[in-house]
Amino acid sequence: MNFLTIISCHPYLSPLLGATETKAEEGSLILSSILLSLVVIYFASKLGGEICVRLNFPPVLGELVGGVVVGVSALHLLVFPESGATGDNSLIMQLLAHTAHISPETTQSVFSHQSEVISVLSELGVVILLFEIGLESELQDLIRVGPQAAIVAVVGVIAPFTMGTLGLIYFFHIAPIPAIFAGAALTATSIGITAKVLAEIGQISTKEGQIIIGAAVLDDILGIIVLAVVASLAKTGEIQVSNILFLIISATTFLVGVILIGRFLGSYLVALVNQMKTRGQLLLTSLIFAFILAYIANIIHLEAILGAFAAGLVLAETEKRQELEKQIIPVADLFVPIFFVCVGAKTDLSVLNPAIPSNREGLILATFLIIVAILGKVITGFTLFNQPELNKLAIGMGMIPRGEVGLVFAGVGASSGVLSESTTAAIIMMVIVTTFVAPPLLRLAFEKTKPSESITSETKKV
Repeated sequence: MNFLTIISCHPYLSPLLGATETKAEEGSLILSSILLSLVVIYFASKLGGEICVRLNFPPVLGELVGGVVVGVSALHLLVFPESGATGDNSLIMQLLAHTAHISPETTQSVFSHQSEVISVLSELGVVILLFEIGLESELQDLIRVGPQAAIVAVVGVIAPFTMGTLGLIYFFHIAPIPAIFAGAALTATSIGITAKVLAEIGQISTKEGQIIIGAAVLDDILGIIVLAVVASLAKTGEIQVSNILFLIISATTFLVGVILIGRFLGSYLVALVNQMKTRGQLLLTSLIFAFILAYIANIIHLEAILGAFAAGLVLAETEKRQELEKQIIPVADLFVPIFFVCVGAKTDLSVLNPAIPSNREGLILATFLIIVAILGKVITGFTLFNQPELNKLAIGMGMIPRGEVGLVFAGVGASSGVLSESTTAAIIMMVIVTTFVAPPLLRLAFEKTKPSESITSETKKV
């Protein structure tokens, strides 16, 4: 009689063994569901990307479309609880339930854990993407285009917010607080989508590309501040000035401090890497540095992607830049598609169905928001006066996509009860359209109008 048999016969220890076996079985099922999800994600990203490349569209657009196809809008292979879905709505979970013969309760538990892990991997993907983009950017170039980027970012926040808010109040007679919330959803640019497209078409090193990246980073900071303001307004009915000041001071201090301290520590980091004898010393040490900065940014209520981007900027100033760029590519290829497929999978195209009565008002509102969202960003490039050499249309196009940033605004507004169903649907539709039209429009803008010369002596390609 072995040890496990003795325990199973014991009246007090056998329930403990049963619980342990149940937990182990559930853990195995969670791993199986995650593996199936990754198969779906990678297949969708590669199929969509290959199709788009052959149609002369950016591959990132294919990853987004692939996510829509496998997500809540079509095949329901990859769905998430925040959309209201359960384990019964996921075809992956249905397959797992039938093949493993598990109960509905276990299915729901596995689904919850699987969704959480995939969401974390998705966030890790965008962190790595921004680290890679930071490596592709020149700190001196960003500083050089800083004034232009600041103008583009500020106009890109004020213009759509003002037009959207006033239009909703005076044309659609929406109450001020929901109108302000919807207007705020028009402000932030999805730096992940824009940066990926710029990398794919080889335009990051141009002056336009650097202005877009710099403006998108500033846009993200301003978007965080705007979100904090409107969220506070929604909860309390008043704006807490202390929160705004805290966000502004922490964002400025973080970015400036990281750049100054990082440039000082860069040589020591390189010296440490040169003394290491194990495999992957450069890549892992660099990722440690990036994740630490991402963590710090996150805990001071900024975005983790800002910390990762700052880490990339700092390491781009070291002699290990080219070597690190090559080593980070396969890591990005592994994690970044998860982010873009998940953005597409979470996008519910059912809000476009005019047959549903609640969507009709949303369609009208969405048409208005889409027009404002596009015009409010396109005009940003044309605010850079006395610079005829710039491709101003491309700069404006690069600021269009809202992506996951807009979905955050819609989610916060809906969960707080500030936004009606039609207004929420309108914001989601605005996010869908701007996310999907921006990549081809940005590529077309660079092709139709010759960009300015590269402001770096090095040709970069992802």
